[in-house]
Amino acid sequence: MSADQPREGRIPDGSSFLPGGFRFSDVPTEEIDRLEAELVPLADSVRALVDATIRSTVDLDEIRRARAEVDAVTARLRAAQMEGPAGVHFNAEGKAWHWGNAAVGARNAVAPPMPVRRDPDGVTRADVELGAAYEGPPGKVHGGVTALLLDHLMGVTASDGSRPTMTGTLTIRYERATPLGTVHLEGRIRGEEGVKVFVEALVLDDEARVCVRAEGVFVVPRWARQFAGLPEESGD
Repeated sequence: MSADQPREGRIPDGSSFLPGGFRFSDVPTEEIDRLEAELVPLADSVRALVDATIRSTVDLDEIRRARAEVDAVTARLRAAQMEGPAGVHFNAEGKAWHWGNAAVGARNAVAPPMPVRRDPDGVTRADVELGAAYEGPPGKVHGGVTALLLDHLMGVTASDGSRPTMTGTLTIRYERATPLGTVHLEGRIRGEEGVKVFVEALVLDDEARVCVRAEGVFVVPRWARQFAGLPEESGD
């Protein structure tokens, strides 16, 4: 058994580092799926706790009791933890996991979360539920939150399932306030030039009205260009 494989239900922490901070972990996909089945519900519960913390109107004595209970649970989880960030892992079967990602991290209660799919028409799409924790103006989504979600969706779009890309530039135009609730994102590649990928994306409300438009240039990083069949010295 590899040192990366979990024993007695322990969480793998990947020890083979690659350029860009990616980690190869010799952990079977079946084991990662088993762990996520336990870890995702915990993040869901914490996400619900955040929402309840914002909107609760219980009396202050109950607030104090709840705080003590939350502190006790936090101490239990701190008893054994990884050092530093969660990082991005992948295994020999092509399974990738980024449990700490701010937009889609399966273990990150800050993430909405946002599962991204690539449809047959070549458009990447995501449906996201944004509640009280993502509010900016009253009843509306904070503009920084839509920027975060667009940046991630557009990065997935540019990567096209075959290459890593990093955000070069991101231009956002807010056309109307995005209401809290279910929002829809769409992204498409509009062109490529060497190591650069040009992407457009939208945020739509639940009535299919465009709330936010974005354009971005995403770049294949130097360390990954050989894998994408690009000259390492091309572009910036």
